[in-house]
Amino acid sequence: MEKIDKKIFTALFFSLFAAVTGVGIVVPLLPVYAHSLGASGFYIALIFGGFSLTRTFFLPWFGKLSDQKGRKPFITFGLFSYFIISVAFIFFQDIKGLVLLRAIQGIASAMIMPVAQAYIGDITPKGKEGISMGMFNMSVFIGLSIGPLLGGGIKDYFSLQTAFGAMAALSFAAFCLSFFFLPPTQKEQTVIRDYQPTPWRRLRRDRDIVCISFFRFVYTTCIGIIWGFLPVYGDMKFALSSSSIGILVVLGVSISGLMHIPMGVLADRMDKRILIITGGLITVVAMSLVGKAEGFWGLFSANVIFGIGGGISMPALMALAVIRGNKTEAMGAVMSLITVAHSLGMLCGSLLAGIIMDIFNLQYAFYIGAFIMAAGTLFFIIGMSTEKRTVTKVN
Repeated sequence: MEKIDKKIFTALFFSLFAAVTGVGIVVPLLPVYAHSLGASGFYIALIFGGFSLTRTFFLPWFGKLSDQKGRKPFITFGLFSYFIISVAFIFFQDIKGLVLLRAIQGIASAMIMPVAQAYIGDITPKGKEGISMGMFNMSVFIGLSIGPLLGGGIKDYFSLQTAFGAMAALSFAAFCLSFFFLPPTQKEQTVIRDYQPTPWRRLRRDRDIVCISFFRFVYTTCIGIIWGFLPVYGDMKFALSSSSIGILVVLGVSISGLMHIPMGVLADRMDKRILIITGGLITVVAMSLVGKAEGFWGLFSANVIFGIGGGISMPALMALAVIRGNKTEAMGAVMSLITVAHSLGMLCGSLLAGIIMDIFNLQYAFYIGAFIMAAGTLFFIIGMSTEKRTVTKVN
């Protein structure tokens, strides 16, 4: 039986783990920091949404180029850029500077995550898509789990600038891992096979890709609401400490990460659509519970349920993405489209919550997130059911 290349997998796993941990350190700190500088809800949304906006513009280009030129150059350059940007965070101490740096960081991110996922997709044996993507995505979820906890602790016991320095150190470590341990570009499968570019028109008309991308969009819209404004909500309404906010932000991520391997195994053995739909419905419940929470423990419970929803749905969703990437021979392009949906969701979620905070009541943003997630899950059910009927009729 064909096996995954352990050297490449390990190098990518720990590179992404180090980079994401570094970024995760400042995730729960930036909203409160910006708010302390006098930023309105709209500017807080720009700090988070600007990252997603620039990443969205560059993702299709970098993803498709990596199908032709190889994965390593984009991953290594993106990680080194993370390091430079992290150092710049130490010196930029105004709202507009934060918005600018996050926008540039979004460009660097477009070179990393989808290209790394495409690399894993390239080396994944057929029938092992769920477990491979589940294991690899553990690097992201573990990093995002540890990062906010470290960030809250560093901020409480040292300073915010120390947290930015820690992000820089981890980003540089990630760059070194990818640069020295990934094999030369000439040995990558995508370069050896000399793939011809797949027209975007063909990918955009693929029903599976559309359904996968839309579900990823609505799910990350909810993440954008929580990551961008749960820290502000907890600070404003319940006066929670930075460490407590870090725990809340990390909960959903860590629970989801812990479930990725068992759910990845399950996704390889059963209908992936059932897992995706189940996770979507659980996420709807979780978003509603965030809005109803009356204190730390209410938010705690809601975030645990949110993590369970993502842990059930995301390994199966990414397994379907790998299958489509192999069938279309455009793994990088497919992964970039999925990540575009991710970025747009983060952008829309943060902007939506920011506007609601400025005009109405921030609490309402979580209920609207639940409605959006419910609509996206229904779209996935209808879209994938239509696809199944179409295939049956043709057969």
